[in-house]
Amino acid sequence: MLKRRITLRNLCSVLLVLSLFSCSSSKENQVSGPEPVDYIDPIIGAITYGEKTKDAHGFGKTFPGAATPFGLVQLSPDTFTGGDNGSGYSYEHKTMEGFSFTHMSGVGWFGDLGNFLVTPTTGKLQTNRGVPENPGGGYRSRYSHDTEVTKAGYYAVTLDDHKIRAELTAAPRAGIIRFTFPENDSSRIQIDLSRRVGGTSTEQYIKVVNENTIEGWMKCPPEGGGWGGGDGNADYTVYFYCQFSKPLKDYGIWSADIPDVPRKMRFIRQDDYQLAVKNAEIFPSKKEMQGKHLGFYSNFSTKEGEQVLVKSGISFVNVAGAKENLEHDIDHWDFDRTREEARNSWNKAIKNVVVSGGTEDEKTIFYTALYHTMIDPRTFSDVNGNYIGADKKIHQTSNFTYRTIFSGWDVFRSQFPLQTIINPNLVNDEINSLLQMAELSGREYLPRWEMLNSYSGCMLGNPAVSVIVDAYEKGIRNYDIEKAFAYSKNTVDNTGNGELGYTHGNISKTLEYAYSDWALGTMANSLGKTEIAREYLVKSKNYGNIWNDEVNWFRAKDSIGNWLEWKGKTVHGQGCIESNPFQQGWFVPHDLEGLKTLMGGEEAFRSELISFFENTPEDFLWNDYYNHPNEPVHHVPFMLNTAGVPHLTQKWTRKICSDAYGTDAYGLCGNEDVGQMSAWYVLASIGIHPISPGDNKYQITSPVFNEIEIQLDPVYYSGKKFRILANNNSKDNIYIQTMTLNGKPLNRFWITHQEITEGGVLEMQMGPEPVIQSIN
Repeated sequence: MLKRRITLRNLCSVLLVLSLFSCSSSKENQVSGPEPVDYIDPIIGAITYGEKTKDAHGFGKTFPGAATPFGLVQLSPDTFTGGDNGSGYSYEHKTMEGFSFTHMSGVGWFGDLGNFLVTPTTGKLQTNRGVPENPGGGYRSRYSHDTEVTKAGYYAVTLDDHKIRAELTAAPRAGIIRFTFPENDSSRIQIDLSRRVGGTSTEQYIKVVNENTIEGWMKCPPEGGGWGGGDGNADYTVYFYCQFSKPLKDYGIWSADIPDVPRKMRFIRQDDYQLAVKNAEIFPSKKEMQGKHLGFYSNFSTKEGEQVLVKSGISFVNVAGAKENLEHDIDHWDFDRTREEARNSWNKAIKNVVVSGGTEDEKTIFYTALYHTMIDPRTFSDVNGNYIGADKKIHQTSNFTYRTIFSGWDVFRSQFPLQTIINPNLVNDEINSLLQMAELSGREYLPRWEMLNSYSGCMLGNPAVSVIVDAYEKGIRNYDIEKAFAYSKNTVDNTGNGELGYTHGNISKTLEYAYSDWALGTMANSLGKTEIAREYLVKSKNYGNIWNDEVNWFRAKDSIGNWLEWKGKTVHGQGCIESNPFQQGWFVPHDLEGLKTLMGGEEAFRSELISFFENTPEDFLWNDYYNHPNEPVHHVPFMLNTAGVPHLTQKWTRKICSDAYGTDAYGLCGNEDVGQMSAWYVLASIGIHPISPGDNKYQITSPVFNEIEIQLDPVYYSGKKFRILANNNSKDNIYIQTMTLNGKPLNRFWITHQEITEGGVLEMQMGPEPVIQSIN
């Protein structure tokens, strides 16, 4: 009996231990919640125009496909070639053309890239895309958003007309697609080598290397359309080295005898052109060809659920570079491995900034915004360091990555100031790239809006000067500083306000050139070039030359000093580019005291600012007041800090973050503009944003999140991390009551770059009522 009791007691003890172990083990194995990368949803902003469109500029224009941080390849679906559909994909479209390996993110104007279009099909081979109204008339297919999956580094969709599942993932310089086919005796993978967003490539070459491999190139000069319908001067050649998991047995090349016309969209849309593509000649078993409108196909039979993979390296240098890129990035056929590597690369990249608190939707918006700021400026050099320079020759770099797609007028405002904090090495790369372009092009001045070495001349101002000066003043200096200054000075002298001290008939240019004069003068001062500094700091006051007391605002005037017609502050045009005088007139970021004086003092300045915001529509879509969809006003909410009403900066930035951004395709109220729209959100939502890049100050505002932790690059900055705490933060408690910096009271609403990068804690106490106080 005693023995039995001991046994039962031992058994109970064992069960208790097992129970405790089980509980402990289950707690250890519990998922703590999604990682930052899991909040990224690339469908946000991926619409050009739709039912909510109120203006000619549309929405985000991002692409939903697979990419890696600042990678050369963006493998994404294409719904329509042509028109103002710069990313090649728009959510409102109901048919899909295929999947191409290069894309632009968030651009207005006619886009470019969209090269090497891969499409799986079944049935009869068709060599033209067809039209959305009749997808069966070409190789395009219907699809449903219900079958789409959009994640960081991964995209999937089902092509309904062919019952084929497509999955895409990417590496930095290569991509891989997994197609799951139905049972069919006439399954196929076809590649349209002529395809290009906004036009076509004008000449192509293809060679079958072996039973699994093809290689070749596509030339894309301005006469083929593309960027700005050809006006953006994009001129590049894309090289590919592509492999198939299923051997090439029944394959061929098609070649269209197209009309002898320019290859821009307005010509290739014509019926005779499209008919020529539809009736392209087929060359079965052809191993090599060069022509004006080529495509490649491989036929095979498939079993139900059979998977066929296609992978390709891409290079803008040569075929050897494309091959080396592929062999370096994806030297296997394990799709899931590449997908996991892409996911991990994003998780690592965005962990530079980690937020807590806020809603799940706010985290989705935040991390997707952070993701969108890491698409460009993308890698342009191959894994071996080779790149095509602005002189069209091959060069090699060993100490920086050559980069491209610099949407200057947009990104100098928020995108590059953000990168100076979280990716200073990227900023160095971009500056080195800009300097190479200035030198190798023979121009010796900097591009304003650069794409694949082209000086597109798009928009206005001298934004590259701003980026260089902002970086230099923040201690980011791994480039030839004297060359950077010389090219910046050449840029300002080449495009500035000249001897008039203003630009004929133009408010926008006069104000932006005055700012770049200030930027150059600031750098000159720091370099001890006192005479040059004095000259350009005086020129930076030239914005005042177009202040008109009669209308009490900035007004365009002609080259002999006559004021031009005035229609009111909120009427677009009148010497303003993509804006009106009320919007553009706030762009005197470098001299707010001077602007206040022109307006009649701080009270008048404050009154105008308040009016500017109070007339803004609730949805923040395109309008005549605070027009968040476009860049000229992005600094203006933070100017309320300098007007003695910092609580209004807090009110309006929280409202913009809440109402101008969302979690679906309409989640960007205007064009993403290569990272700018998203960078504004990232900075504003963590509680800081500059007014004047180059002065090393960030204005402080109300964070969306309770806690923000920024990991700092130890190569550049002495601090390990910088934290922002917003205690008692909520949707009601949006106003800063008190602040401390590293435990000491902070009685100003700005913080310096040095204070951030030395590490520490900015701590705020939040409350429901404004604390009325002036900035120091």
